[in-house]
Amino acid sequence: MKKLSYIILGFLIGAVITYYFCPRAIDGTEPPIVEEPDGLIEMDKAEKLNNNWTEYREPAVDSAAQQQGRKKDNRWTEWSVDEIKKYVIYSEYKANKLGYDITGFRVYLGVYGDNAGQNKKNLTTMFIVPRGKKSHDKAGMIPFNLRGNEEDVPVRPLNRGNGGNGGYPN
Repeated sequence: MKKLSYIILGFLIGAVITYYFCPRAIDGTEPPIVEEPDGLIEMDKAEKLNNNWTEYREPAVDSAAQQQGRKKDNRWTEWSVDEIKKYVIYSEYKANKLGYDITGFRVYLGVYGDNAGQNKKNLTTMFIVPRGKKSHDKAGMIPFNLRGNEEDVPVRPLNRGNGGNGGYPN
């Protein structure tokens, strides 16, 4: 009986030590698992890519902008984290209603054109489009997608980010 009480006491001490020394979130929820996405590059590589664009593309792009009466064209577009999160949720919801499974997003280049107003007339823009596959009926006889490759999902693209023509931040 004495040995059993030592075993129980050992379990209790172990439980107390585990409670106080194991990490946990303050609000009681588990902390999220953060994974590094594929395709990350170092900051100096991003700077080099941007410098290459400046060297090889900027003269041609800016000369086209100058033909339109502008000194420089847009070089970048940005969206806030909140805008991106809302768009991901919105596009997943809309795609699901249309029978698509979203597998990714594409960023397209565009040009506003002559009728965009003086601030954006003929400037470059970028917009985000969800990509995916048509969902298959889970109860169907053929359990795979006959349509094949992914396609742009017919959900309204995200545009109107803040754009500018400055180079890569140093």
